[in-house]
Amino acid sequence: MSDDIPPSTSAQKKGWLEKVSQLFQGEPQSRDDLVDVIHDAEQREVISEDTREMIKGVLEVSDLRVRDIMIPRAQIVALQIDNTVAELLSTVISSAHSRFPVVNEDKDHIEGILLAKDLLQYGFKNNEEPFSLGQVIRPAVVVPESKRVDVLLKEFRSQRYHMAIVVDEYGGVSGLVTIEDILEEIVGEIEDEFVHDSAEETEIRKVSKQVYMIKALTPIEDFNEEFQTKFSDEEFDTVGGLVSHAFGHLPERNEKVSIDGIEFTVISADTRRLLQLRVKLPDPNTEEKTA
Repeated sequence: MSDDIPPSTSAQKKGWLEKVSQLFQGEPQSRDDLVDVIHDAEQREVISEDTREMIKGVLEVSDLRVRDIMIPRAQIVALQIDNTVAELLSTVISSAHSRFPVVNEDKDHIEGILLAKDLLQYGFKNNEEPFSLGQVIRPAVVVPESKRVDVLLKEFRSQRYHMAIVVDEYGGVSGLVTIEDILEEIVGEIEDEFVHDSAEETEIRKVSKQVYMIKALTPIEDFNEEFQTKFSDEEFDTVGGLVSHAFGHLPERNEKVSIDGIEFTVISADTRRLLQLRVKLPDPNTEEKTA
């Protein structure tokens, strides 16, 4: 029967078998040896470059601790337990996240986790029942900074949760970690289609009659043109710079400041700068009555 096999096919099979057999000649004695074998496999075209990177990612994850990949405390977008539905929806829409820690007073007092989808039935006047955030949040999973990432991934999968709050040795909240953060360590950054689209959105977006969402990097000149204001751009180029100066410090999320009757609320910020702001304009009816 072997005589019936075309020479080209036989040669192809032999070539593939040779590659596989050569790949596993001699057992690797260390992780470095294993990495060399994986690299050699790519050179021999037994595996692709993407496969090589993914295998290396799996190996590296076993060395990582949660503290190495967590989202720092300052960058956590959290909700207050006493927020109204309108305030919650505003944050959910502007941040584009699907899960949010819910806090009482500050980030060291985690009440639970809100899934954005659990809020939909109360938004847009779809439900007339009294709203209480405490009734819809889910228990928060808490893990120590020192927990191994591969162990946490196994728990994420077996217990079917997607987010955990990270605490330090004193019990204070130091960050949060999601299953996506772990997967990105293995397969590389997972591009968020919404984030990609939102990057092309306008810097100023209307939410309601007097409320707008703006990027902190919006030029003051553009802000003045949009809202007929007269903020000076001699000292600062962006609205974020103007607002940070008004605070006198780098504010955290939900901090508010009023400048010339316009209320600015910090929606998101990292450890270095403001990212997103909510702008609430003065009520013209109130101004007319006052006048």
